[in-house]
Amino acid sequence: MKQSNLFYKTLRQPPKDEEAVNAKLLVRAGFIDKVAAGIYSYLPLGYRVLTKIQNIIRQEMDAVGGQEILMPVLHPKELWQQTNRWNSMSVLFKLKGAGGKGFALGPTHEETVTPLAKKVIFSYKDLPHYIYQIQTKFRNEPRSKSGLLRGREFVMKDFYSFHTDKKDLDKYYQIMAEAYQRILNRLGIGGITVKTFASGGDFSKYSHEFQTFCDTGEDIIHLCKKCNIAINNELIKEQPACPECGNDKLERKNTIETGNIFKLNTKFSDAFKLTYRAEDGTEKPVYMGCYGFGPSRTMGTLVEIFNDQKGIIWPEAVAPFKYHLINLSKDDKVKKKAGDIYKELSRKYEVLYDDRANVSPGEKLAEADLIGIPYRLVVSDKTGNKIEMKERNKTKVSLKNLTDL
Repeated sequence: MKQSNLFYKTLRQPPKDEEAVNAKLLVRAGFIDKVAAGIYSYLPLGYRVLTKIQNIIRQEMDAVGGQEILMPVLHPKELWQQTNRWNSMSVLFKLKGAGGKGFALGPTHEETVTPLAKKVIFSYKDLPHYIYQIQTKFRNEPRSKSGLLRGREFVMKDFYSFHTDKKDLDKYYQIMAEAYQRILNRLGIGGITVKTFASGGDFSKYSHEFQTFCDTGEDIIHLCKKCNIAINNELIKEQPACPECGNDKLERKNTIETGNIFKLNTKFSDAFKLTYRAEDGTEKPVYMGCYGFGPSRTMGTLVEIFNDQKGIIWPEAVAPFKYHLINLSKDDKVKKKAGDIYKELSRKYEVLYDDRANVSPGEKLAEADLIGIPYRLVVSDKTGNKIEMKERNKTKVSLKNLTDL
């Protein structure tokens, strides 16, 4: 991609109407554009990052047997009435269609996926099943000042598993916990994320969150350093010690929730009468699990963690491009050399080429730091037949041949 053609615009100063680090940097660097509080457009740079996060999640969900589907955003009111959540869920966006028919904009999809499963699952031979989607969600958040961390419109991966009994659900629940750890490792935050005990609500005693350490995080957890697991702040009164080892000397940490897993058990199966015929001929309820992971929220989390005073520092796995090639010369021969390098590198790698003629070298370098692509390659009057390379998160500069890249 030639930067002269890129649909984006950087800002010299952070936007005044943003409070969160992730929003300030992503808007300033031209990754996203604010439409309203908690509502953003993803520009080409931002959408490339979001897509890469989604693809990592998608690969790991496919690896544990997940089949991807896509369910509607618009849900009939009666589905939410059937689970008694039409009036109890405070963040539900409600609207009326033609003829006064009531609808909700989906904040989650249990009310849609369970009736869908009834059309597929009839016998024990039809179980287990694992389906997921990556879909836009809507929540009428009263406070949306955290950029991509707390949106009114956001992207969520929600995965649903269907089982014959609790034992099979428990087994798969652990498989999903391990899959989440692989996702976090690939995103570069596995080592700073802990599995956290949280309330299971109406579904089970516990659910689990994957909480990432971050000084600016809105969540609070209580960490057991012996077991490297934690307890959510909302659960700490009823569970004041580590559930694994009993340690009551827990360390308070600020975090951002990147994912969560729930054992729904038969909560929604009962509401929609989702049953299966067992081997002995009796009808039994289907056990369900739910596993959420937010790609857009993860994008914000990565920026909250990986940044410095100059801008964003993207992990290579999700960076919009691997290389940021910059021409600092006005000499025609050097320009041609830079163009040739761009063509050659683009055969194998994703490259953003700053070919802009009317931008000063200082502006180009400052913008490169702001955008945060992992490797900066500079061609100038001084580099001769070499290419100056610098990693975004390091200060050392080295001269390379094209064949070394």
